[in-house]
Amino acid sequence: MKSVLISGGAGFIGSHLCDRLLLRTDVEKLVVVDNLWTGLFDNIAHIRDPRFHFVKSDVETLRSSEKFDEIYHLASPASPPWYMKEPKRTISANLLGAFRLLELLKKGGRFGFTSTSEVYGDPLVSPQPESYKGQVDCTGPRSSYDESKRCTESLLFEMQRTEGLDLKVVRPFNIYGPRTRSDDGRAVSNFITQALAGRPITVFGDGKQSRSWGYVDDVVDGFARYFWINETDYKGPLNVGNDREISVLEVAQYVSKLVGGVPIVFEPSPPQDPTNRRPDLTNANYVMPEWSCKISYEQGVAMTLDWFRDQMKAHAAE
Repeated sequence: MKSVLISGGAGFIGSHLCDRLLLRTDVEKLVVVDNLWTGLFDNIAHIRDPRFHFVKSDVETLRSSEKFDEIYHLASPASPPWYMKEPKRTISANLLGAFRLLELLKKGGRFGFTSTSEVYGDPLVSPQPESYKGQVDCTGPRSSYDESKRCTESLLFEMQRTEGLDLKVVRPFNIYGPRTRSDDGRAVSNFITQALAGRPITVFGDGKQSRSWGYVDDVVDGFARYFWINETDYKGPLNVGNDREISVLEVAQYVSKLVGGVPIVFEPSPPQDPTNRRPDLTNANYVMPEWSCKISYEQGVAMTLDWFRDQMKAHAAE
């Protein structure tokens, strides 16, 4: 029986990973540590499992005398408006958080880390394989997020090389879906919340920048398969996402259509907004050949819109 810790477990992605972990029969205890900076207690309020324990704390300063068989490190903001506002805090959550969590891992335990496709920067290669070193600005306005993920990867892979750490690192691509904050600041949630409020949809730049939109259920299923379901000799990192590339403008137009045709307005592009993002899934297909992103962006955006609409109705009734 395993004791498991997940940092950032009250966040958008972390809460979904908690749900998957609690489906396991070999987990006797699941501890979630989250400071609720970008996470929301509402994301885990539905969990009534006696194995589940919530600790409100910064991951870097977590106090615990217990050690864990498995640790999954997700604590970090992932939206540019959030990490660009508090870069020091972002770097600390990723890198110093990893140092602290390594101290809490049992000898021989497994450490999983959610890195990011942002390590590829504004890529000159498409799709992006894990071997691509990226085109990044290590001192730019997005660097607190990109570089803290890269440095944390460096720490963990060096621990794997020098000390034999049992390590799994994923690089997710553009995840969206239920439990995203309404003020998250990324494209899909922005478009939906604006449209449902009857406001124009704001597209930054010309909207031609592309992303590979992965619905959260599909991507977290990939995490679970790599982190604990499938045994593999692949040491990582591993791209996980949908390799169907869609422009930001196309998503905005689709959301507008779903709500009856709200207007779309254009604003200047934020600094260093990547022009493209698409995963090379060759390694993912090797590690977990049974896995793929099955939910199309059309289905996923519609389901996400329904979820946001239900949330708005529930809050209005309170």
